[in-house]
Amino acid sequence: MDKIPLTVNGANKLQAELDELKNVTRPRIITAISEARAHGDLKENAEYHAAKEQQSFSEGRISDIEGKLSNAQIIDVTTVDARGRVVFGATVEIEDIVTDKVVTYQIVGVDEADIKEGRISVGSPIARALIGKEVEDVVMVKAPVGDIEYEILSIKYI
Repeated sequence: MDKIPLTVNGANKLQAELDELKNVTRPRIITAISEARAHGDLKENAEYHAAKEQQSFSEGRISDIEGKLSNAQIIDVTTVDARGRVVFGATVEIEDIVTDKVVTYQIVGVDEADIKEGRISVGSPIARALIGKEVEDVVMVKAPVGDIEYEILSIKYI
């Protein structure tokens, strides 16, 4: 299986979610199932079925996170010698050449991406266009609305 790139922060968040699921959510669901069983007939026990459904979802998420973490390639951008180029984990400030709109993105793994927080997937069109480029380079991004040109204003490795 291919390694999944993750930033240190992304790996820490997944580990925290895994710990929460295993140490808080799982015991709470087990208690809920036990209490629902005590009410008797399981065929028509909505509480029991809801708790079992929660358990199924929770266990699936635990398996998913464990799989991702076991196949993760954790990249600490602060230790990478990028030589001033855009790399995985870098935070890049870019300016739309036509509209002069400035945005800042961090290039992260697929599971960490959240456009509202300025984190874009390494596989996104913008990230693919930026990887390997330097400050003052102009990149062309093929977007659904057409081609967009961006100039790289700054690159940070934080």
